[in-house]
Amino acid sequence: MSKHLFITLFAFFGISTAASAQSDLAQEIGFFAGPVTLQSDFGERSNFETNVGNSGFGIGIMHFINFSAANNRESFFTEHFKVRSELAFSRTNLKHYGQWVERKPDGLFAQQLKNMHASSTTLGLGAQLEFSPFMKIHDFENTIGSFSPYGSVGFQVSYYSTKVGSRLGDITLPTVTPGKYLAPSDGRAHGFSTESGVVLSATAAVGVHYKLTTMSDLMFETRFQMYNSDWIDGLNPNKDIYTENKSNDWQVWFNFGYIYYLEF
Repeated sequence: MSKHLFITLFAFFGISTAASAQSDLAQEIGFFAGPVTLQSDFGERSNFETNVGNSGFGIGIMHFINFSAANNRESFFTEHFKVRSELAFSRTNLKHYGQWVERKPDGLFAQQLKNMHASSTTLGLGAQLEFSPFMKIHDFENTIGSFSPYGSVGFQVSYYSTKVGSRLGDITLPTVTPGKYLAPSDGRAHGFSTESGVVLSATAAVGVHYKLTTMSDLMFETRFQMYNSDWIDGLNPNKDIYTENKSNDWQVWFNFGYIYYLEF
């Protein structure tokens, strides 16, 4: 794993330790899991079968800095915002779907697409600022059975690893792989690459907390994550030649989670 990710990890735990030392801050920990879908160069854009077929799973652990629970000096910020940090893992297997795979007669191009496959894993560390607009945090914490919708924005630093291949054989051969993916692209010998690296991403989410007990919550959220790279899936056809390849890879998470209050 890249040394840059280790540096970020150490910085993250340093910040968390420093935050814990502040008397006005309360701590919450939790975990989440759920399906993820990777929007990439595999499959047809805006195609339902692609979105469902190129789905995987994600898991993670999270930590909240709660400015309200241990602080009686109410302000808009302390009553509506939390800082959430997390370590998250995802894995997705990828195939081509859509009209170009299903077209008849079933020619060489369709067979080449059908037999391409890839796997992509990510390990990300990041932070989000979470905003609960409709209910004060103190009111939510004191009302078992209540719901508190929220939105959040943030960032992640992720280590990714992707592997690309074909069941037809050597993926570098024109009899195996469509020419679109054989042209050099973005410093690689081809428009595909089995590789690993470190990327940045922006995140945005909407979700809801449910007050389960005095010391615990449930949560559900939908999160969008946009990477600053188009190689997360292992495919990136040359954008100068294939202008339809215009977006970086992005991911959608559907997270179900449990949160426990360490202090109250």
